[in-house]
Amino acid sequence: MELHPRRRNAGFTALETFAVLVIVAILAALVIPRVMERPDEARVRKAKADLLLLQEALNRYKTDNGRYPATGQGLEALVARPSEAPEPTNWRGPYLQQVPKDPWNRHYQYQSPGKQSPIDVYTLGADGHPGGEGVDTDIGNWSLEHGGAN
Repeated sequence: MELHPRRRNAGFTALETFAVLVIVAILAALVIPRVMERPDEARVRKAKADLLLLQEALNRYKTDNGRYPATGQGLEALVARPSEAPEPTNWRGPYLQQVPKDPWNRHYQYQSPGKQSPIDVYTLGADGHPGGEGVDTDIGNWSLEHGGAN
C-alpha cells in the first residue's frame, strides 16, 4: 500500500490557468478604478481639512482684532502682523506657522467680505478655474460641515 498515491498531472491544466487569469482580470477591473480615484479623494479631504484650519485661525484673528483681515492683507495676516491698513488693533499671532497651499500646489483664495459667507476661503479645485464638477469643483469654507465664518 502506497502512502502517497501518484498524481497523474503535477501541474495546472491550461483551463485552470485560464480560469485563474480571468478571475484576476475581473478583480483588477473592479479594484483599479477605485484605487485610481483615491488620490483625488485624498486631495479633496486635505483641502477641507486645510479650510477648517484656516477658518479657525481667521476666527481667532477676528476675536483678537474685532474684524477679519482685509482681502488685500490676505491669509498672510495669519502668519505676520499686517502693516497696511486696516492695521490690526490687537494682533496676537502668529495664528498659523505658515499658510498651506491647496492640494494642487496653489494658494488658497481669500475674500473679505465674501460672496458666500462673511469671508470666503476656497480652492478652485483640480482644474484651477471657477466652477467645475467632481475634483474640479470649488471647495470653500461655506460648504464645510462645521459651517462658515462667525
